[in-house]
Amino acid sequence: MAGLVQYVIIRGDLKSVLQWQLGALMAQACHASTAVTHLFYHDPNTQAYLADLDNMHKVVLEIADEPAIRALAEKLVEKKIDHKLWTEQPENIPTCLVTKPYPKAEVQSLFRHLKLCKG
Repeated sequence: MAGLVQYVIIRGDLKSVLQWQLGALMAQACHASTAVTHLFYHDPNTQAYLADLDNMHKVVLEIADEPAIRALAEKLVEKKIDHKLWTEQPENIPTCLVTKPYPKAEVQSLFRHLKLCKG
């Protein structure tokens, strides 16, 4: 299925305020991406996305902080957008949110207010 995109949203304050290293941030995105793939493995969009591994499309965005990522997760629940909010343990800190693959036109408006993540 052409035009599928997976959104990865990472908290910006983890690097700027809490001084997390880039590798730790990448691990959070990997955890969340793996988890959402597992949770929605049998979804037709996920299956189509996985059927063309060399052409996967992800958009990695940055969100301000914990309240902002929690608010986004609530909005996605309201809109019935399947996702995983990854919470790092044992600290119990929500760090990253990843959607299952969706046609871009269906979901991009929910993320327009966010900027691309910069390393």
